[in-house]
Amino acid sequence: MVLLGLRRGAPWAHLAAMLRSLLAEGEVGVAESESLLGLPSGDLFAVANAIAALIDAPITIEDLSSRVLAFSGRQEEADAPRVEVILGRQVPERYTQVLTERGVFRELIRTDQPVRIDPIGDGRHGYSMPRWAVSVRAGDEVLGSIWAATRQDLTEERAAALRDAAKLVALHLMRLRAGTDVQRRLRVDLLSSALEGGAGARSALERLGLAGQPLLLLGAALAPGGGSGADDPAFVQERQRLGDAFAVYLHAVQPRSTTALVGGIAYGLLPTAPGDTETRGQRLAADFLDRVGDRYRPVVGIGPVARDISELVHARACVDRTLRVLAQARGDRRTARIDDVHVESLLLELRDLAAARGDGPTGGIRKLIEYDRRHGTRLVDTLATWLDHYGDVAAAAQSSYVHPNTFRYRLRRLAEVGDINLRDPDERFAAMLQLRLLVSRPENPPA
Repeated sequence: MVLLGLRRGAPWAHLAAMLRSLLAEGEVGVAESESLLGLPSGDLFAVANAIAALIDAPITIEDLSSRVLAFSGRQEEADAPRVEVILGRQVPERYTQVLTERGVFRELIRTDQPVRIDPIGDGRHGYSMPRWAVSVRAGDEVLGSIWAATRQDLTEERAAALRDAAKLVALHLMRLRAGTDVQRRLRVDLLSSALEGGAGARSALERLGLAGQPLLLLGAALAPGGGSGADDPAFVQERQRLGDAFAVYLHAVQPRSTTALVGGIAYGLLPTAPGDTETRGQRLAADFLDRVGDRYRPVVGIGPVARDISELVHARACVDRTLRVLAQARGDRRTARIDDVHVESLLLELRDLAAARGDGPTGGIRKLIEYDRRHGTRLVDTLATWLDHYGDVAAAAQSSYVHPNTFRYRLRRLAEVGDINLRDPDERFAAMLQLRLLVSRPENPPA
């Protein structure tokens, strides 16, 4: 049991940092306490306070996206825009737009000297205080920036102190990045080994502290959409955020769980009681999705409970197949087990097989496609609509916005052209299978 103590008014970032360090403990080993130039390694808030004392001004440390990584005390000496930045942990877009138009970010990238930013007026808070900013660099790479709010010009001594502080912040940021990257890589390697099976799987589970017990595997993923592809930077960043949120959620539910982003999927592996089934996974998945936004339509697949290495490999395959169906599914379904989507998964696998072999429509379906292409008719759509409505002519005709008699005529015509016996269940099944696997149909066919 761990007891955390916080002073009244302590920033949430302090609590988040403490929780992250505790959650990571035991996964990659506990390192000795380190310091950089007399300050705790990676403690950007301590660094921010030290810089504020050196230049006598409240400061923030921000990343390249103008997200606040840490801030010093004495922020009450600044202005209303700074308060808004601290509360939101992000510089508002209306300010970043002005800074971009003024060329401030371009100047910060160009030079390692402090840059003065004149007051900005936005009609909400009046004009802001002047700012001094300096880039934080590691070699040629810009990692972020330091921002000081002060009405006084910087003396040569304070300008030099700000430049030196940027080097110190760079060391701490690199230390944080290295620690985070090591933990993530280790989790990815161990979880990947466990999910792939093989000689290293048992050792990986032992290092994760999950060997010799029933395990529940969940997988969370994002469905690309809205013009964003899987390689879009914003989508990649959102996918990493989903993985981090999934890790925090599962750790809160089961501290011994482990989570890693592998191949675009955030897998969560957690021990479970011997009598538990996928029902628990369904509850966890639904609860997690209720807590996160749906900007990129996150989905969660639930694997069967695994009692040994071979079952864990099978559970991973089930999760992957389930997520593929959910990513392409229409409607509001965002979580499922493989049993819930087994048929859809088989159809996707058959479609992959047909595409790999270059298979195309045959028999009557091919005849109908060629006839529609030559004559501008819609016999293929007529057959598909009739099959989708279980042979109900009235419902199919209404869906096609035509009179039932017109629809019956088209059915007779397509049966003649394609030489298809619509009374034969085998021929109906073959036609339906080809239409599902081999024929591209518009989502909203014209009337």
